[in-house]
Amino acid sequence: MNPLFDKPFTFDRVVRILFSVATLAGIIYLIALLRNALLPFLIAWLLAYLMQPFVRFFQYKMKLKSRILAIIAVLLSTILIIALMGIIVVPSVTQEINRTLELMKEHNGYNHIPLLPSAWVEFIDKHVDPEQLVQIMSKENIENAIKQIAPQMWVLLTNTFSVLFSITIIFVIFLYFIFILLDYERIANGWIHLIPSRYRPFVQDLAEDVEYSMNRYFRGQSLIALCVGILFAIGFKIVGFPLAVVLGLFIGFLNLIPYMQAIGIIPMVLLSLLKSAETGENFWMIFGSGILVLGIVQCIQDLYLTPRIMGKAMGMNPAIILLSLSIWGTLLGFVGLIVALPLTTLFLSYYKRFILMEESSVIDKKKKNPTASGEKTEPEK
Repeated sequence: MNPLFDKPFTFDRVVRILFSVATLAGIIYLIALLRNALLPFLIAWLLAYLMQPFVRFFQYKMKLKSRILAIIAVLLSTILIIALMGIIVVPSVTQEINRTLELMKEHNGYNHIPLLPSAWVEFIDKHVDPEQLVQIMSKENIENAIKQIAPQMWVLLTNTFSVLFSITIIFVIFLYFIFILLDYERIANGWIHLIPSRYRPFVQDLAEDVEYSMNRYFRGQSLIALCVGILFAIGFKIVGFPLAVVLGLFIGFLNLIPYMQAIGIIPMVLLSLLKSAETGENFWMIFGSGILVLGIVQCIQDLYLTPRIMGKAMGMNPAIILLSLSIWGTLLGFVGLIVALPLTTLFLSYYKRFILMEESSVIDKKKKNPTASGEKTEPEK
C-alpha cells in the first residue's frame, strides 16, 4: 500500500496538505505574475549554466588564476566562433542575395527594380481618374488624413520606445550573466543554506535531480540537433536548394526545441520560389522535394537518433510533450520552451516516486547506479 495513505487523514493533516497545495499554487501564480521581471534573470542564469563548464575549463585546466579572466576568455572564444561562422556563412548568403537581385532584374527586363510591378502600372492607367485623384488630394482630405495618421505616429513612437526597452533588457541580461558567472560556484553551493535544515535533504535531492535532467536533456538534444542539421544540409544540397547548408543548420538549430523545426518551412517556401523562378521548374516539385527531405530526416530522428541518443530520458507521449511546451511557454515564455521537457520529466518522476511508489525514470535509476548514464562523478575536494 502507498505509505502516503497509510496515516489517517486527521484535521491537522488535511489542513497541512491544503496549505501546501495553496502555497504551491501561490508560488506558481507569483511566478506567472512576475514572469516579465524574472525572465531576464532566468535567461541569464540559463546562459551562465551553459557557460559554466567552459569557464571552469579555462580557470582550472588552462590555469587562469582569475575567474574574471576565464569569463573574458569564454566571451572572446564565443565571439570568435560566431565571427568564424559569419565568415563562412555570410559570403554564401550575400551570393544568394545578389543572385536573387540579378534574377529579379532579368525577369523585369530592366537594369533596375521598378517601384511598382508593370501589371499594377497598367491597372492604374486604366482605372484611376486623374481628376478624382486631384479631389482626393484636396486640403480637407489631407487634414482628415493627418488626423487619422496621428494615432499611427503615436504607435510608431511607442514601438521605438519598445525597441529601446528591448536593448535595455539585453544589457540587463548581460549584466546578470556576468554577475552570476562571477559567483556561480558560491551561489550553487551556498543557496542550500537558505533552506531550513529539516527540508535541506529533500531540496538538495530535488536540485540534483533538476541538474541531472537538464544536463541529460541539453547534451542529448544538442547532439540530435547537430546530427539533424547535418542531415538536412546534405538533403537540401542533393535536391539543389539555394543556401542548402545554411537552411539545414538553421532547421537543426531549431531542433533544440522539439517541433520548432516546423518554422523552417517558411524559408523553404521562399527558396523554392527562388529556384522555380531561376530554373523554370515547377514550384510544387521543388517544394515537395524539400518536404520529402524534411520527412525523411524527421523519420531518421524519431526512429533512430532520439532512441539511440536520448534513450528514454523523456519517456513522454507526443501529446504530453506539446502540452508541457504550451504550459511552460505560457508561464516563462521562450525560456519555458527550453526547460519544459526536463522539468516535466522531473515532475512526472516525482509523481511516480512519491504518489504511485514506482521506479520508472532515469532519475530513479541514477540514484541507485550513478554510472548508469555514462557520466563520471568527480571526487569530493
